[in-house]
Amino acid sequence: MNHEIRSLDNCLAPAKLNLFLHVNGRRSDGYHLLQTVFQLLNYGDLLDFETRNDGVIRRITDIPGVAEESDLIVRAAKLLQIAAKKKDGQAKASLGANIAIKKILPMGGGLGGGSSDAATTLMTLNHLWQTGFSRTELMEIGLQLGADVPFFVFGQNAFAEGVGETLQAVQTPAAWYVVIEPGVSIPTALIFSSEELTRDTKLVKIADFSGHQRCFGKNDLEIVATKLFPVVAEAISWLKKYGDARMTGSGACVFCAFTDEEQADVVLMQLKTQKKHWKAWKASAIECHPLKDLI
Repeated sequence: MNHEIRSLDNCLAPAKLNLFLHVNGRRSDGYHLLQTVFQLLNYGDLLDFETRNDGVIRRITDIPGVAEESDLIVRAAKLLQIAAKKKDGQAKASLGANIAIKKILPMGGGLGGGSSDAATTLMTLNHLWQTGFSRTELMEIGLQLGADVPFFVFGQNAFAEGVGETLQAVQTPAAWYVVIEPGVSIPTALIFSSEELTRDTKLVKIADFSGHQRCFGKNDLEIVATKLFPVVAEAISWLKKYGDARMTGSGACVFCAFTDEEQADVVLMQLKTQKKHWKAWKASAIECHPLKDLI
């Protein structure tokens, strides 16, 4: 049987940093109310997509510790498949895909890796399958998978509120970042459920961030994560010698901004000499998701 092969390779699922992260309250359903600025980086996982016409979704790469059926990549593809069937009936019943991934971002690192993978899957398959969903519709589908997924579909740096789903585009400074992976994976739920987490940080406005971009605010989750995982505190302390180092998301990765790549390289060299057991890398800030124009 002849099949029409349609594919896209090396689709970037970029990492994000939380330039600050404030916890402002807690809803009755247990979800936390947040304010944060999401910053996209030119560094992340790489995904390959090939369509198939038998309705089967397959992740053809093995990821240790992540079962295929529970992977956000597969779940995102299946949600899009279901939405397409509802929209166009049997016309979309045969949509399927083989998906491969080069996993670069650590799990439990606070870089949004799984959410970014899901968003890249939604955007790419929406294009390859020609399902015609708008960005808003894809964001709504993505929200079923996690609060960070809509941001990556949104496709540009954002000031986020609510549980992270209320987004406004924001200008962020050009920068190079050094990111340290301390070697631990931190479950998000562990940090948010802590009795030591403060949940009453005063609300800020987007203009407040825009006026103090370089070292605005703090990460309210950092104090909990550093007590539970001392290596995170150690990484922040080491990186603070070079600038305003802080943790991203619920951890474990920590970062520091630099004005140019050369500064980042100097710090990386020092780190490789003094802290050989830590993985670290550099990445530049980007304004938009590389796949933003697919929608």
